[in-house]
Amino acid sequence: MADATNSVAVHRCRFIDFDPSAITALAFPPLPLPLRFGVLAVGHANGNIDLCEWSGLKNEVQSPQAWVIRKTLPGLYPSKVDSLTFVIREPHTLKEDQVPSVSDLRLFSSGGGSELLEWDIESSCIRRTINSQGGTIWSVSANPSGTMLALACEDGTVRLISIADDTLKHHKRLDRVKCRILSVAWGPPIPKENPSKDEDDDDDDDEWVDSWLVTGCSDSSLRKWDASTGRMLDRMGTDKIRGERTLVWTVATLGDGTIISGDSLGMVKFWDSRTCTQLQSFQAHGADVLCLTVGPDGLAVYSSGVDQKLIQFSRVKTSKAENSSEVRSTIRWIQTSSRRMHAHDVRSLAIWPPHTPLPSSHKRQFPPEIAPIIASGGLDMSVVVTPAALPLSTLSSKVINPLATSVHATFEDSYHRRLAYSSGPTCTSAVHIAPQARLVSCMRDSRVSIWRILKKPSPTPAEGEEEEEMEEIAEEKENDMADWEKCVEMELDVHTNLVASALSADGKWLVVADLYETKLFRLAEGRLKPRRIREMSSILSPHLPPKPASTGGVSFAFTPDSTKLVMSTALTSYILVIDISEEKPRVVRKFDHHRQRNNLSRDRVTKDLRRNGGDVEMPKVDDDGDSDDSDEDDTPLLGNVSRIAISADGQWLATSDDRCRTHIFNLDSVQHHCVLPSFTHPAQSLAFDPSNPNLLLLAFPNNTFQIYDVETRQFPSWSRELCNNLPKRFTSIHDPIIGVTFEPPVPGTPSQTSGRFALFWGSTWLCKISFDGTVSGGGGFSKKRRRESVKHVVPPATPHKNAEAGAGAGAASEEHHKELKMITHYRPILFVDYMAPGELIVVERPLVDVLATLPPAYFRHKYGAS
Repeated sequence: MADATNSVAVHRCRFIDFDPSAITALAFPPLPLPLRFGVLAVGHANGNIDLCEWSGLKNEVQSPQAWVIRKTLPGLYPSKVDSLTFVIREPHTLKEDQVPSVSDLRLFSSGGGSELLEWDIESSCIRRTINSQGGTIWSVSANPSGTMLALACEDGTVRLISIADDTLKHHKRLDRVKCRILSVAWGPPIPKENPSKDEDDDDDDDEWVDSWLVTGCSDSSLRKWDASTGRMLDRMGTDKIRGERTLVWTVATLGDGTIISGDSLGMVKFWDSRTCTQLQSFQAHGADVLCLTVGPDGLAVYSSGVDQKLIQFSRVKTSKAENSSEVRSTIRWIQTSSRRMHAHDVRSLAIWPPHTPLPSSHKRQFPPEIAPIIASGGLDMSVVVTPAALPLSTLSSKVINPLATSVHATFEDSYHRRLAYSSGPTCTSAVHIAPQARLVSCMRDSRVSIWRILKKPSPTPAEGEEEEEMEEIAEEKENDMADWEKCVEMELDVHTNLVASALSADGKWLVVADLYETKLFRLAEGRLKPRRIREMSSILSPHLPPKPASTGGVSFAFTPDSTKLVMSTALTSYILVIDISEEKPRVVRKFDHHRQRNNLSRDRVTKDLRRNGGDVEMPKVDDDGDSDDSDEDDTPLLGNVSRIAISADGQWLATSDDRCRTHIFNLDSVQHHCVLPSFTHPAQSLAFDPSNPNLLLLAFPNNTFQIYDVETRQFPSWSRELCNNLPKRFTSIHDPIIGVTFEPPVPGTPSQTSGRFALFWGSTWLCKISFDGTVSGGGGFSKKRRRESVKHVVPPATPHKNAEAGAGAGAASEEHHKELKMITHYRPILFVDYMAPGELIVVERPLVDVLATLPPAYFRHKYGAS
């Protein structure tokens, strides 16, 4: 293995035309406490929904990595997401201080059509749908008790959908008006006085009664509705330009009954719900206001829209002397701060903890020492999170910034964080390589493209030629020769967006899948003409249950010799081992260990990691893994198996799901080998060390990792110090780990016992960490060995479009005495892997290139405008 002083050839690929999807909706679950952070749902313009979970530990208030994508719900193709709403499935089963988890929630969405979708979060598919019976759904809002959904419809009506007791049915239709209903929000509920029910009846749904709703309309008005009768109570008119109607894009309510609206003129208005009169008006934006959100305690309101500005309004008390002896205090709203954190239109805002419009007598109290966090997203494809503490809260005590971006936690002074856009479903990369064939593939919503990285001949000086002349000749040849060529461009017929793909190492096989069908292609050599194996669905169907009818896959991996394909099935969570060495593929074995509940306590494998001084010996499992041997009375506990890794010798297979369960299989005997203990987070990346195929590395989204010896079923003692003493700069970097890779050994050379390392990468960084501790017994980042144990990738000398040699060792050698060096020359990164020993490929998709495909953003000249 080459040491850190050797240069590395880096293929800096920017020709991959991967286009992330714009963010159109954001949602947090209702009724939380801020001591823990709930799931964040991110809806995209391509119909996908990302479920992001907080990467911090249970008792940690701060987490530099913030929210990390844990699961992607693939949308129908084509489709989009316009509205997202969470409700609690059984709110009475939760404790007062409990934050609902993903399994406790129901998720609803609408996407520019007349269908309201309810999602099965466990299976990542649509659970059921219901038609609005009123045309296009413009907005969806859940009442505070979580028993009813209000749909703002195209035909000028508001439809109320009952979702109580896990139902989804029409309940009522409000009176129709002659305009479109663009937005809707529920007013504060009323505590029911003297409820007429038996003492033994524990149904708490009757303790609150929905009072009224407010809607934003397309005819320059807001309307207030009686929730019980469906009649319109009053109408509030907004400003308008002659000959044009003002569109009220968004509305919100407070616990005291105040109504807030944002319209197409850039106005943010506050209304009195009792008299339906305007309280205050602000010309806050230069263009349409598309979204509003309210602070958790109702003392702040945030708005944003087309002009990219995020504006804060604060509620303050003012005093006015009416007479010489009387002083009257009034409540007013003032525009306190404005920030621009996006490069294009902002489509959605959400805040944690979310606001619940309850009367002041039932107002929820939140700990003031933790700053709320605003999440915003739009056409620039990235979620931006910002601490949003009020200045008054910082006067009495110190407020903690949960993002750890700075010591400041107020909205005006704190630093925001831009979460990297996902490079593929479930935070896996949509890019794959075939090292032996030098191919690169990229998966999009319904398309797959393949490129070939060309080798460049290295010129050698002939007799009598000087080196300078040869350099000039090499530069001329380099300019005339293309660095890459596009080989395949496929548009597939799919039911949902593509969720997984893979290339074999020899470049002869390509597999892609949506949620319901897997497609396998044989790539002919030369021009790479793909030929589909049309019997693939019929080959897989006999090994899968008839319901749900799906042969789709969530993750794929080819063995290094390209003779077997391993896939995890969608909707059923089986692991299939498929032999593709013959003319017709066949299923060799089926494992159902990611469906079983054995060895679980509260859905987690419980093994003491600290037993025997940190080494855990896992018992061997004799179960062959077939579903016929499992207990028929046990309900399957499905896990989304999105991480698969195969060792370089083809013997070991590791699979990990979103329930933090990792299983090891032996591909030689095609049997289950062992199960690892569950960690706090699901594995973000799995990788085997090619020079020691028994070592499995599990990387986690909070920038930590564990090393496991699958042969001995133990966590090696040398890895304990390495994993427990990681540098803070590595664990606290804001972008989480996306992947990890190892440099393959040079063919024909014996495996070396020293100088081995792992290359970790995130969206904006690369880090190279040595594993020398396997020999010395100490290893890690201890103070004595800290200088030797950290190595780094040498960055390229000049920015090139495709392939380039790394910089020399002169400049890098000065950094050897530093604790850690993070390479940040590449961003944002979609994929990193070794094409060959000493040859690295880094795939980038710069945000500037992505924004160039969008229409121009809003811009108005401040000076010199005619």
